[in-house]
Amino acid sequence: MSLIVLLDAGLLGLVSNPRATSETQYCRQWLRGLLADGVRVVIPEITDYEVRRELLRLNKTRGLASLDRLQQTLDYLPITTAAMRLAAGFWSQARQQGQPTADNKALDADVILAAQAVTFPQPPGIPPYTVLIATTNVGHLSRFTAAREWHEIIPS
Repeated sequence: MSLIVLLDAGLLGLVSNPRATSETQYCRQWLRGLLADGVRVVIPEITDYEVRRELLRLNKTRGLASLDRLQQTLDYLPITTAAMRLAAGFWSQARQQGQPTADNKALDADVILAAQAVTFPQPPGIPPYTVLIATTNVGHLSRFTAAREWHEIIPS
């Protein structure tokens, strides 16, 4: 079974950060290891939105350029109507259970990301694969779909 890894916003921000801190270097090394192992790594549109809006707000042109370069290397997953409808269901379910993942007036990107993972297209005739969200915050996401701390996803 093949593995597809979707990056959450915290991780996308780390891996696309142009500053060479020990954490960003470790994260980029981790990403290179996944890619070298044949893992398909995907940038979901909702995480691009979350990272990009902050880079724009702070006028971080180097960060934006780095994010754009990364998108030339990795796959990109647009938001679909099916994902947004499922996200609305996740949002409602979380509130009905008394466990919201964000403020009631917030867009709640976590449920959108989870829905993007659940609705990830699996074309007929292709061997089955596992879709996993690599994150810095497993708690909210793992209620809806498979998610792991990014550093726990180890290339073979």
